[in-house]
Amino acid sequence: MPRDLEPERQFIVRISDTEVACERPDGKTERVGWDDLQRVEILTTSDGPMASDVFWLLHGTNGGCAIAQGATGDRALLERLQALPGFDNAQVVEAMGSCSDRRFLCWQKPA
Repeated sequence: MPRDLEPERQFIVRISDTEVACERPDGKTERVGWDDLQRVEILTTSDGPMASDVFWLLHGTNGGCAIAQGATGDRALLERLQALPGFDNAQVVEAMGSCSDRRFLCWQKPA
């Protein structure tokens, strides 16, 4: 039976033409501009299944976002990330099968 994603869905992902932002329940907002985005990773942990264990890590030079899988808007985020040239969907598939503490590089800005 799937676990309740109540904590995760309280995080709101907002995507615009210029940035992605994640609004947290405590009022804090993390953001990164699409032009500033340097790297996209998935972080998996061994904390699941009763705790958040899959996170998108969006790295920029001037900020970034850590977004739990199950956040409101995470499906739209995945679709937008998959549109990045050279995005590695095989890393997403591998990450979804991971139950250990790992990082998966899905995209990196070309040099």
